[in-house]
Amino acid sequence: MTAISELFSPATAANSTPEYKGASSDADIMGKEDFLNLLVAQLQNQDPLNPDDATEFTSQLTEFSSLEQLTNLNSSMSKLMDSQIEASRFDTMGLIGKDIIYSDNSFSFTGEPVTVGYQLDGEADSVSIFIQDENGADIRTLHPTELTKGEHLLQWNGLDNNGTEVPEGDYKIIVKASSSGDDLSVAISPLVQSEVSGVNFSTDSNNPVIQTLAGAEVASTSIISVFQSQQESTNGEE
Repeated sequence: MTAISELFSPATAANSTPEYKGASSDADIMGKEDFLNLLVAQLQNQDPLNPDDATEFTSQLTEFSSLEQLTNLNSSMSKLMDSQIEASRFDTMGLIGKDIIYSDNSFSFTGEPVTVGYQLDGEADSVSIFIQDENGADIRTLHPTELTKGEHLLQWNGLDNNGTEVPEGDYKIIVKASSSGDDLSVAISPLVQSEVSGVNFSTDSNNPVIQTLAGAEVASTSIISVFQSQQESTNGEE
């Protein structure tokens, strides 16, 4: 039986068999239709004195069937993945109006108290939170009392170290933690809690951007917790 690979030989080209030239583009990769055309061409060019072997022909039909099943499966999986991505994008709309705790070191102050916080990966002896203005100057230092592992929140009322209300604008959070012992260290990261005000789908990536009243644009991977209503702070401002 003539093998499919022999159809690419010069002798086959002389018998008006379609010529396939190698190319690197995806459009020239052989698919199931090309496979079937080659199989038909192989039957048309078989030697009458040496007819095709039925067993080998059945084997090639089996190969074609497997190729078709894999192609259909790949198409179905691609459609399923697209559907899941689309559903996940619109699921984020359910966050609008809810409070979220997310990892961030900046926020916008609009004259209302802001809930900030920190996340500890172990127990600390002391924690300090420094609120900085746009110029990087410390305008308020907080000393929270919750020192255990986990997430902790407290409200900043917008007053500086002199008790004067700061102007509206953008501010940063710097957190530091210390632990006693033999050179023990504890990792700490800043947190912000705010209400979700909207979801932006017009991004270059497939991931929607979540917008908060604190002026942040948050990726879903940065969200730590979601609440139906604003959570009371676990620390008092000191």
